Amino acid sequence: MKIVVLVKEVPDTYGDRKLNLETGLADRAASEPALDEIGGRALEVALSFAGKNDGTEVVVLSMGPESAQATIRKGLAMGAASAVQIVDEALAGADLGLSAEVLAAAIREVGFDLVITGNQSTDGSGGVMPAMLAELLDVPQATALNSVEITESAVSGERAIDGGTAVVSASLPAVISITERLPDARFPNFKGIMAAKKKPYEVKSLADLGIDAEDAAAARSIMVAVSEKPPRSAGVKIVDEGDAGTRLAEFLISNRLA
Repeated sequence: MKIVVLVKEVPDTYGDRKLNLETGLADRAASEPALDEIGGRALEVALSFAGKNDGTEVVVLSMGPESAQATIRKGLAMGAASAVQIVDEALAGADLGLSAEVLAAAIREVGFDLVITGNQSTDGSGGVMPAMLAELLDVPQATALNSVEITESAVSGERAIDGGTAVVSASLPAVISITERLPDARFPNFKGIMAAKKKPYEVKSLADLGIDAEDAAAARSIMVAVSEKPPRSAGVKIVDEGDAGTRLAEFLISNRLA
């Protein structure tokens, strides 16, 4: 079985998150880069299965700048067999549509039985990539899974719904996404770090995948304006002089909070 896991380099969630007001893109130099935590959890699902099932190949796939290579190699150090990175200047600031097209094309070229992703990245937080990939790859999807069970022919898991949980399943090949309910990613050990240096690492461009980022026939979102988030205004302080309850209720009602 071949499992493709999507991983991504993102700004560290503990650092500053800023926009470049000239380009409208995330200022990735504002904080240290890191492997997205949810992608690490997705990789842990795949590696845990591979550790119990001989013949399972785990491939990490990512789209990002050349500088992200060190972060992506962490997936190899954790235990993935190989890595594929899509690097192209035309992908800077790519919207979800273009990103999905590129990733789907790379997944088709790599070949897969199962694609595992996080439910949403911590930088873009779009939350729609798994569904878009399933549509483009023409395979079933099982998204936002809090647990995962993989067999030779199907994948299943538990998903939270309003008022309870639901168990969903899909036949392979399929795309699934997982939530933060799944275990944390393992830490690479020294042996894994050294082994990662010799594992296959392939870099592809848009030309390699046959995709035109400027295709006029493809739907693309366009940024029309960007501005800095305004500073927070001073709040309203209510001092209890016997009428605090009434004043608080009036405040909530006037701001449509009640």
